[in-house]
Amino acid sequence: MSAGALYWLVIGIVLAEYAWSTLLTLLNIKASHQPIPDLLSDIYDEERYRKQQDYAMTNRKFSLVSGAVSTLVTLGLFAFGGFAVFDAAARSVSASPVVQALVFWGIFYLISWLISLPFDIYRTFVIEQRYGFNRSTPKLFAADALKSLLLNVLIMGAILALCVWIYTLAPRWFWLIAWGAVTLFSLFMQYFYSQLIVPLFNKQTPLPEGELRSAIEVFAARVGFQLDDIFVIDSSKRSSKSNAYFTGFGRRKRVVLYDTLMEQLSTEEIVGVLAHEIGHYKRHHILLSSLEGFATNLLMFWLFSLLIGSRALAAAAGCAAPSFHVNLAVFSLIYTPINIVLDIITNHASRRHERQADAFAAAGGMGPAEASALKKMSARSLANLTPHPLVVFIEYSHPTLYQRVLALQKPVQP
Repeated sequence: MSAGALYWLVIGIVLAEYAWSTLLTLLNIKASHQPIPDLLSDIYDEERYRKQQDYAMTNRKFSLVSGAVSTLVTLGLFAFGGFAVFDAAARSVSASPVVQALVFWGIFYLISWLISLPFDIYRTFVIEQRYGFNRSTPKLFAADALKSLLLNVLIMGAILALCVWIYTLAPRWFWLIAWGAVTLFSLFMQYFYSQLIVPLFNKQTPLPEGELRSAIEVFAARVGFQLDDIFVIDSSKRSSKSNAYFTGFGRRKRVVLYDTLMEQLSTEEIVGVLAHEIGHYKRHHILLSSLEGFATNLLMFWLFSLLIGSRALAAAAGCAAPSFHVNLAVFSLIYTPINIVLDIITNHASRRHERQADAFAAAGGMGPAEASALKKMSARSLANLTPHPLVVFIEYSHPTLYQRVLALQKPVQP
């Protein structure tokens, strides 16, 4: 394909992506006028439901504006030679492909961060504050933003440098070797995430002895699940929203409870939530999801290897010669439609996993408790109860609340 054709292909993909996301947003707006199913009628009273509708509409408008700005910036950089300017700056610093890639993507990431920062501030201190969710202070927000920036620069910079270095040594097998290295790093992060990353942002404390810990241990023993590490994370210093999750695997697996979850749910309801999380582990969903991610990464690395030396790809961005960093930037835009399709597939698999985890909780006698917990968490977070079916199919990693509660309240087959 010629450079001119690639240029217009990228422009079309960027515009189509925004049009697609706008269509999904508009479909959700249309679906918001549907009546709430009787099964969920006890979640909101009239005043609370109006607040939920207002919150959802505010977020939809915000996403349309922020998406438009992001699209315009991407189009501007590509159409008016921004990538070529970054490339020239990177080449002026060093002749090393590794250094050039770090400089190029460092400039690109910093600009993206500076553009997104005002939107993050507005979301946190205007939207989330207005609806009673935000508990973060400006000082904490600034610390989080700087830590995230430095962490992303260090981690992503190290991965990028490693990939470029591998390409300079073994260009033919770059895609396979780099994929293997990234996969090993991903496994390392999964194993040590709670020990290395979480403490930079949150304090984790072991769940003390008492009614809740005893109830969790009793259920875990009943379903044959060894659970030694149960931690509470101080999420309440940032938001009133609640959650629980599993992290790690093997001997380093642990359950993490948001402290807000403990404020909002009863002991039985928390056990119901954890029964669902244990279901993921017992059904090997963490492993399967990891394998799916590794497979999609392998496809991405292979496809990029086919275009990494393309002069037409570099010329489409206004650059005279191909390079790892410029071709990666253009490839990431061309890859967008493939990524959307892969997301649909992985979201479908994820919804199946969520249904299986719910079924595990129900089989363990915790169906009603989990259903009650899901209702309470949805009410507190002003969740959308009537999403459009196409939006669910495309974007949802979980079944809708209605689908989950309906399944959880069905009698368990002997």
